[in-house]
Amino acid sequence: MFRSRLRTLLLVLGAALALVGGLLLAWPGRAGAAADPLISRGKPATASSAESSSLGAKNAFDGAAATRWASAEGKDPQWIRVDLGAAATISRVRLSWEAAYAKAYRVEVSADGAAWIPIAQESAGNGGTDDWTGLSGKGRYLRVYGTARGTAYGYSLFEAEVYGTVDGGPPPAGAFTVVAAGDIAAQCTASDSGCAHPKTAALAQQIDPKFYLTMGDNQYDDARLVDYRAYYDKTWGAFKAKTRPVPGNHETYDPAGSLAGYKSYFGSIAYPQGKSYYSFDEGNWHFIALDSNSFDQAAQLDWLKADLAANGKQCIAAYWHHPLYSSGGHGNDPVSKPVWKILYGAKADLVLNGHDHHYERFAPQDPDGKATAGGIVEVVGGMGGAEPYPIEDVQPNSQKRISGQYGVLKLQFTDSGYGWTYVGSDGQVKDTSPKYSCH
Repeated sequence: MFRSRLRTLLLVLGAALALVGGLLLAWPGRAGAAADPLISRGKPATASSAESSSLGAKNAFDGAAATRWASAEGKDPQWIRVDLGAAATISRVRLSWEAAYAKAYRVEVSADGAAWIPIAQESAGNGGTDDWTGLSGKGRYLRVYGTARGTAYGYSLFEAEVYGTVDGGPPPAGAFTVVAAGDIAAQCTASDSGCAHPKTAALAQQIDPKFYLTMGDNQYDDARLVDYRAYYDKTWGAFKAKTRPVPGNHETYDPAGSLAGYKSYFGSIAYPQGKSYYSFDEGNWHFIALDSNSFDQAAQLDWLKADLAANGKQCIAAYWHHPLYSSGGHGNDPVSKPVWKILYGAKADLVLNGHDHHYERFAPQDPDGKATAGGIVEVVGGMGGAEPYPIEDVQPNSQKRISGQYGVLKLQFTDSGYGWTYVGSDGQVKDTSPKYSCH
């Protein structure tokens, strides 16, 4: 009698489970999630913190089961986010936790990296793998925001996989990321609470770009070799081999001789062609690194003309220290105007500068400051760590200015255009540029 009832119960239960399974498979959200591709692998990632340099945010999106991201221990909240490269419709997020898991967290999306919308929330997590399906989020950025740790340690993910569809299809051809900043290493260290360059270095390293650009005044005050080793090398020096620097005016103050410490520290990295100015290519872009301390010397201008004449790339970006246009304390510096004229004649697209310790972007303009669609876009990015300067005299064509917030430029290049975000040392996007096409 008991066996008969048990058998009947099992048959009913089996039928019910089969019905539920069929309903789940027929649910559009789940069916769509199963078909949608993985869109986060290898994409740029950042995090609120990392336990060490080998446990950075990129590890959670590299597809390798043995690598992981781990936050600093014992602190809430913590977050990790990925830039999908374009607006995307997100249907599924799969999180593979290490032993240090999140008990409570939110999965959030954002169009601009500043305003976040939750699409999933966990309040009683127990680690392992969390597979969120049937989602309906839309945004360029996705963030996992942990609010309560499940252990005494931090948060750690082997993999964070985002599935969905990217608007406009696959990423643009030749896409790569660059981090840039100027005016970087004050004479302070991470043990000083007000020291900024360790924080901008940590952010720059988490972004993990193709390479880094510095726009001069890399080391304060006199850019001596001993100071480079004591300060810059302890922070931005961590990715020295991937850095393409230029000198600023502080590099000329070295008692050992103008640019002596700069040249000794960077060596052939800063002098790949035997001079303090040089050029290199990446994708469809030609990058020109210039020494604005010697713009009054014909040798550099003659070299620039020859370099541009030999260039075979469609897109051109140049960077140096002294900006032609600036709304900051130093203001406009006419020493750069002859260079602008040469670049404008070659249909250059982008100029990056430092010197004034603030962030500012300008609309496309010609060397005389006239707004024109065929002009050069200039960005001042002197917030790498030196004391901020106030905005004093707003210049024509200045579109956005930020002073007081340290950070870096995160530039996105493709074979046919570019854009960027200004990311604060807190990891938040403070400004997003328009998208520009190459001339």
